[in-house]
Amino acid sequence: MARLFYHRPQFAILDECTSAVSVDVEGAMYKICREMGITLFTVSHRKSLWVHHEYFLHMDGRGSYEFEKIDDNTAMFGS
Repeated sequence: MARLFYHRPQFAILDECTSAVSVDVEGAMYKICREMGITLFTVSHRKSLWVHHEYFLHMDGRGSYEFEKIDDNTAMFGS
């Protein structure tokens, strides 16, 4: 994440980058990215990250996928 803050890219793909931090630290990191205008694509099993995103892409591993806007009616999956 330090490199992300330093380089300030337009977008970043984050693969389980917050798995070793608390939800509070995770929230702070995503807030900073949002303030910096960095578009994030996140690979994660954490439900707590959904609040930081507008859409989700779920791939089932058998060739099917779902791409939907996250709203109050979106069923969550993962841990």
